[in-house]
Amino acid sequence: MHRQIAGSLTGRVTKWVVLATMLLLTVFMAFFSSKLTSVQNNEASSWLPESAESTKVLEELSETVDPNDIPTLVVFHRDGGLTEADLAAMEKDGPEIAELDGVTDQGVLTPAAAEAAKAQGAEVPTLVSEDGEVAYLYFVLNFGANGWNDIPDAAEEIRDIAVLDGGEVHLAGFGGQAADSAEAFEGIDTNLIFATLGVVILILLFTYRSPVLWLLPILCAVSANFIATGLVYLLARYADLTVNGQSQAILSILVIGAGTDYALLLVARYREELRRHEDRHEAMAFALHRAAPAIFASAATVAVGMLCLSFADLNSTAGLGPVLAIGVAVTMLVMITLLPALLVICGRWVFWPKRPTYRSAEPTANGLWARVGRAISHRPRRVWLTTTGLLLLACLGLFRLDASGLSTEDTYTKEFDSIKGQKLLTEHGLADNSNTIQVTTATDKAADVAASLSGIDGLGAAGEPQPLADGRSWFEATINADISSSTAADIVEASRDAAHAVDGADALVGGGSAFYLDTKIASERDSWVIMPLVLAVVLLILIGLLRALVAPLILIATVVLSFGAALGISALLFEYVFGFAGSDPGFPLFAFVFLVALGIDYNIFLMTRVREETITYGTRKGSLIGLASTGGVITSAGVVLAATFLVLGSLPLVFLAELGVAVALGVMLDTLVVRSVLVTALNLDLGGKIWWPSKLDRADAPLTEAEADRPLETVH
Repeated sequence: MHRQIAGSLTGRVTKWVVLATMLLLTVFMAFFSSKLTSVQNNEASSWLPESAESTKVLEELSETVDPNDIPTLVVFHRDGGLTEADLAAMEKDGPEIAELDGVTDQGVLTPAAAEAAKAQGAEVPTLVSEDGEVAYLYFVLNFGANGWNDIPDAAEEIRDIAVLDGGEVHLAGFGGQAADSAEAFEGIDTNLIFATLGVVILILLFTYRSPVLWLLPILCAVSANFIATGLVYLLARYADLTVNGQSQAILSILVIGAGTDYALLLVARYREELRRHEDRHEAMAFALHRAAPAIFASAATVAVGMLCLSFADLNSTAGLGPVLAIGVAVTMLVMITLLPALLVICGRWVFWPKRPTYRSAEPTANGLWARVGRAISHRPRRVWLTTTGLLLLACLGLFRLDASGLSTEDTYTKEFDSIKGQKLLTEHGLADNSNTIQVTTATDKAADVAASLSGIDGLGAAGEPQPLADGRSWFEATINADISSSTAADIVEASRDAAHAVDGADALVGGGSAFYLDTKIASERDSWVIMPLVLAVVLLILIGLLRALVAPLILIATVVLSFGAALGISALLFEYVFGFAGSDPGFPLFAFVFLVALGIDYNIFLMTRVREETITYGTRKGSLIGLASTGGVITSAGVVLAATFLVLGSLPLVFLAELGVAVALGVMLDTLVVRSVLVTALNLDLGGKIWWPSKLDRADAPLTEAEADRPLETVH
């Protein structure tokens, strides 16, 4: 029945119906796909849970402080000191900047205005350093909820106005950081996709050694990306799905990488069936019948694993789950509909110059992986014990993983303009007054709360309390540290401890650095909740797929071991090769979800084939056949997926660079070591016991040396 359903998708008439339907759907969704960047929400406030203290402060201040306000600094620097002409030019630039769209009514605070305010007893920041080499202008931008999309243009206008001949001018503060972040993600919907497709095309050309065949998986991957991103746009636009630059980058990478993997598996099985069936339609019916369950199980594992992210406290992480699950589901559907139709329409010639002719020999029967399997079969227990020991040794690198967070400077792989400005402020003793704590408290306790904060190192004096509703007030104090640094986090924690200790104040501490601290706290919570959940869900899927208990438990254990080894080696690379200062708090969780969900894919591809062959030949011989038959395609799939994730490193963000390296390394470990060596050795050692409690391999007969060495082509 399954074969009849598979055949109906690629019949002599239905193949054209499928092609026309998918092409129309692709063109239709491509229109919405191009708009995805416009609905991104990259505001920090949209990432945090409602339970976070900084979110509660933001809610209290919502009627008083606009959450879309973006404090911005224009930093001027000249070695040897700013001249009178430089300061005069700054005073002239201030009113010009104040006239720009997006600058709030409070205007621009210039050095002269600050000195005049101080003379009248007002508490304003010092805008000129003691050595006279650095000064800055302060103002607030507000573009409403669309600030992320509008600030790059505003930044360009500000830079056109603020010019210092022979000196330096940098855009810093929240506004500068937002502009640089937008630059980091610039072209994410085009450049990243083109780079990924270029890498995949090169690998497919090498894998297929055909000037034509590579085109079909690529066309299908592009179709899947258009449909998936278009659907995500519609959900973000009309169903309040949170999408940010990070999730859009990973979505395209995952769609193209996973889609190519599914294509490799299907094409390999189709080519195998073409050697057994003269009619290509019949060959595809058998190929889909055999390969589709593995592709479906793989996609379901990844999609459900990603959906587990929906249980995260962090809204950014929770939103990523549905986005990636949609991408994987769409990719799977495209690869089992459009790709089979294209392959059947093209016929055998698409494999040129090595066309699989009817009744020709199957080359995998005596290929590299067949030889690897025979080598393992002689001493399987020694092989899996040795392999396990080496992977455990690699796990020791985890002790060097620092996921406590990154400062603004360390967040990027290159030095952006805002970072240069921040460095100048710090080096010349000027506080970045755009980075503050915001404290809400009972009005009658405001003075006590402000006094409790007075002794905290790195925290400026509290400003005058401002009234809120319901007997509440609020005030600010400047943090003299980088907004996302561990120093700023320590200041926030100390401020919270002090403020919370004031009886009856019901004080809350928020602000920019508090957002970063709460993000770290939520990330740590999410890791402890989601990691076990992903393992449980994947285990249940494997139990249903393999109809056994021991084999799924073994596969889960090997993937977790692979994850630990990949992260351990990655931590050493980050510290000693790339020189990264640490990792984002969310990095371990993201790496875990991707490596477990994607790593289990290759074991699914292998073990579904092993189970299929076990019915006829027993577990041990079936394991050798499964490895020989899937080894080449799984290796190619692993290389494709690893290469696509490495493309993330082209974005100047340490988080994505680290994620790309860790996933690529983990995928290659799964492909070349865990799946090919460790799992195969365990299968050969345990035999039919892996199918417990089912009685799939009742005989469970060990292989003799002669049987193990017998060419596999005799059993096909």
